[in-house]
Amino acid sequence: MARGINKVILVGNLGNDPEVKYTQGGMAITTLSLATTSVRKDRDGNQQEKTEWHRVKLFGKVGEIAGEYLRKGRQVYIEGRIEYGSYEKDGVKHYTTDIIGEDMQMLGGGGEGGRAEPRTERSERPSSRPPARQDSPRRDAPAAKASDFADDFADDDIPF
Repeated sequence: MARGINKVILVGNLGNDPEVKYTQGGMAITTLSLATTSVRKDRDGNQQEKTEWHRVKLFGKVGEIAGEYLRKGRQVYIEGRIEYGSYEKDGVKHYTTDIIGEDMQMLGGGGEGGRAEPRTERSERPSSRPPARQDSPRRDAPAAKASDFADDFADDDIPF
């Protein structure tokens, strides 16, 4: 029997700062509020915008990175799956829709006017958990261009 596909791709802006919590085992669970906006024209030719809000949950290392570097207003790419749930409160059944993010890419600038800086406060992190490493190289270094390597080898060095 063929398996189904449950895949969601979102590109939007954060509506607030990420909320990071940790399980007793030390795994990060980060919740984001992500806005996606679509534009269409109505019958009169006027542009109509519609904004959809998505609750996104990121787990583990991806959740830690999101909690460190994402801020309200920042544009982000999320790839994951949709998950429905329900719970009962005061005798009333409530339904939830979450996006379980499996991949996250930070896009654009740092949101409201600048580059996002790592958070320094970690009030929800258990004291037994070591702090995240801050000495790793940054990933946003400029990409090398083909012209940077043009003089590094001669045509005789090509094996074909």
